Amino acid sequence: MADVLVLVDHDQGTPTKVARQLLTAATQIADGGVHAAVLGPGADGDAEALGAYGATSAFVWTDGAVTAYATEPRTAALVAAMDASGADVVLHAADPFVTDVVGRAAVRRDGGVITDAVDLSWDGAALEVTKPIFGGDMMATARVAEGHPQFIGVKANAFTAETAAGGGSPQIVELDVALDEAATRARVVETVEQAGSGRPEMTEASLIVAGGRGLGDASGFELIERLADTLGAAVGASRAATDVGWYPHQHQIGQTGKTVSPQLYLGAGISGAIQHRAGMQTSQTIVAINKDAEAPIVSIADFAVVGDLYKVVPALIEELQQRRG
Repeated sequence: MADVLVLVDHDQGTPTKVARQLLTAATQIADGGVHAAVLGPGADGDAEALGAYGATSAFVWTDGAVTAYATEPRTAALVAAMDASGADVVLHAADPFVTDVVGRAAVRRDGGVITDAVDLSWDGAALEVTKPIFGGDMMATARVAEGHPQFIGVKANAFTAETAAGGGSPQIVELDVALDEAATRARVVETVEQAGSGRPEMTEASLIVAGGRGLGDASGFELIERLADTLGAAVGASRAATDVGWYPHQHQIGQTGKTVSPQLYLGAGISGAIQHRAGMQTSQTIVAINKDAEAPIVSIADFAVVGDLYKVVPALIEELQQRRG
């Protein structure tokens, strides 16, 4: 067994839901210390939260080069955190925004990369990683060759975040990251911020309402948004809906989108293809609204309403509003 380094996504130092899940996973497999790599402005802002979920030390780099997203500075910082912590196991979110960073770090340290882990256990000197294949219809086990650093991408909500017994303030270590000319050759020249909807972020949400191709056209998502706002839920979409431009791609749920595991997932007009089910089938309660009683999503739903969503959803919104007074 070994020390484990967790690449922490954070908001001014406070770990996000996914980061807390990764720290919990690290405490379950680490024989030595659990270390956090926290990069970007505000990285040293909430050490107590890191310690509460098991981090014994936090390696921070507050340079703005992380915020102005470019691969090389983040890679250099991650490698520096590995060197400083002595960890040869790195856990990170299975997120496309860190894939390039982890890949470069693995090459520099002659490591192996395994993505989309849903379970971890030790097998000798290496982690045995369980991951879904074929859209979640089968599970496979994989491991990095012994003697090589292990970079493991963990799916969101694969672990439940739990505070660590006896968790306290971790030791804070300021990283000294030297950026050479090659590391600064790419730079962000302009940033355009997308206006926020005020709704929860999907991977953090306990309630999600999602729409699919069965909505008929993009205007159907106005109904989905009304239901989501009535429930205080996040809005999701199937790949079929995002591919035709009905809703932004960052809301896509599925194998090539985001993995979610809310308390309640309500899908309207979604057939439930394998690719989509891979991203939401671990939801605690699944409700499907579909006119096709044989749709695949109906077979995994806890509750299914077979009917026209344009009649069912407005009636549901009205009932919810009446109950709330």
